Amino acid sequence: MHTLIMLGLIGFGAQMVDGALGMGFGATSTSLLLVIGTSPALASATVHLTQIGTTAASAISHWRFGNLDVRLACRIGLPGGVGAFIGATVLSSLSTSVATPLMAGILLVLGTYILVRFTVAGLPVRNLGKPLRNRFLAPLGLTAGFVNATAGGGWGPINTSTLLATGRLEPRKVVGSVGPSEFMVATCGSLGFMLGLGLSGVNLSWVAMMLAGGVVAAPIAAYLVRHIPARILGSAVGGLIVLLNSRTMMSEHAFDLSPDVRVVAYTGILLVWTTGILYAVREHRRASATDLVGTESR
Repeated sequence: MHTLIMLGLIGFGAQMVDGALGMGFGATSTSLLLVIGTSPALASATVHLTQIGTTAASAISHWRFGNLDVRLACRIGLPGGVGAFIGATVLSSLSTSVATPLMAGILLVLGTYILVRFTVAGLPVRNLGKPLRNRFLAPLGLTAGFVNATAGGGWGPINTSTLLATGRLEPRKVVGSVGPSEFMVATCGSLGFMLGLGLSGVNLSWVAMMLAGGVVAAPIAAYLVRHIPARILGSAVGGLIVLLNSRTMMSEHAFDLSPDVRVVAYTGILLVWTTGILYAVREHRRASATDLVGTESR
């Protein structure tokens, strides 16, 4: 029962992050499932099955709050589904000894990217209104879908960060479209895992509890995306993903470092993480104060 409650909280927290940032559900929940000993393929399969429900709830919630661009969601979601199916097939064929460090390594890179991206750069907005071409969006979706299936996360970090960096869409439109588009990715990825693994190894009660937590969080996150300081949340989530997957990379699954070296590494990660969050808070307050002064001077 304790495990099921924890899984419900994981689903709730991961969806709150994903709904507010447009990224983080897969990377966060997969990292936690790996920590408790789930095999990489089953962790990714569990997350993808859960996301069929959470992304559907997210789509409805973002549509109701006016954050969803249906055309954009389809233009990245359809090629993303193809990439996810291929990625799920590849991961299902890998042994645990190979897949565990591979998945943790990809998640470590994604977590570092999220931490640095939101801490240092925040949310750039420029060139609003300029169209995005399919020759850009299709490869983006295909790549993100493949990484998402093989690593258990990556759809949001790749798509949301790239689309925000173009500066051609409002941040809330990016977040409100990337999350719901993952419905197609989750569905195709799940089909790939079912063909490769079947459902015998997937604990459906885990899926149900994570789904329940995610469905409860979806409308709350869709509302908060207009108000929550994404820079601070992105720094916090990025650091958490780095910390969780550093544990796997330093274990016997990969580099098998000594306990003393691990302590030093964990201490360094925590210091960098804390510094990043404090910096993000300071920059958010500074930007808010600048906006307030600009408004009052008009």
